[in-house]
Parts: sequence; C-alpha cells; structure tokens
Amino acid sequence: MPAGRNRGFALGFAVVVMLASCGLLSAMPHNERHEIRHQIEHLEEVWRNAILHGNTTAMDGLLADDYMAISPTGILQSKEQAIANLRAGNVHVTSLELSDRKIRLYGSTALVTSRAEVTGSGPDGDISGSYRYTRVYVRDIHGVWRIVSFEASKITEPSESH
Repeated sequence: MPAGRNRGFALGFAVVVMLASCGLLSAMPHNERHEIRHQIEHLEEVWRNAILHGNTTAMDGLLADDYMAISPTGILQSKEQAIANLRAGNVHVTSLELSDRKIRLYGSTALVTSRAEVTGSGPDGDISGSYRYTRVYVRDIHGVWRIVSFEASKITEPSESH
C-alpha cells in the first residue's frame, strides 16, 4: 500500500478506535434492538392485514408522505396512488403468507427483506406467485415508524426464465 494510503488507513482506524472508546460508535443495546424488531414485525402484520382487507386507514398510517414503491413490473407508486389502488380494489389479494423475514437496523432506519407467497389478481390478471421484497422503515422525530420505500420482485423458477 502506498505511504499516503497507509497513513489515511491508519488515521481512519484511529478515529474509529477513538469513537468506540468514547461510546460514540457503540452498538444499540440488545433489549432495544429486540423491542424495535418486535415493533417492525407488528407493523409488517398490520401491512399484511391492510392489503388483505383493503384497509386504507391502516395503510395511510403506515406509509410516510414521501413513500415510493417499485412494483414487480417496475412501476413507481406514491403513497396517494397506493391508497387509491387499495381503495379501488385494483389488486385483490386473497392470501398473503410471509416467510424468511430478516430485519436489519441502522439507527432510525429498519430494512426488512422477506418472501411472500401471494394468491390474487390485478388489473392485468393473475398475480399469484412467490415474491421477494424489501421494505424500508424510518422512525420519525416522534418515534413513529413509517414505510418510506418498498420494492418487490417475482421469483421465477429456472424453467420459467426461458
């Protein structure tokens, strides 16, 4: 490693060690991480029920004002569009089973990845199948978690990709 890069690495390492020793880089306590994960798991269930029952009031409370989703077909959808589509019944989900959930915490941000087994229909026909999704929650200044982003991708079997 060149001397300049080596000095930069050493300085960066020293800053990290100093911050850690001052407690500024300390990890979130285990019980707080556990409580936040529990809150996010509850919100995921609220979201699931809102989708299954067309509950626009619950959805309005979950989504941040600047929410943006990317559908499995690549279409962008704002909070207003998501709620309008739910209200209109444009997508009718009769079954939504979630599994393989992982929740990662980054300060006031929670990143959720999961697998969804969906049975339902949309404006263009059957939407049933397996999906992977990523949902991003951000905790506001009042401590309320809101969904700011969502993206879903349909899982295709190797034989389906040809």
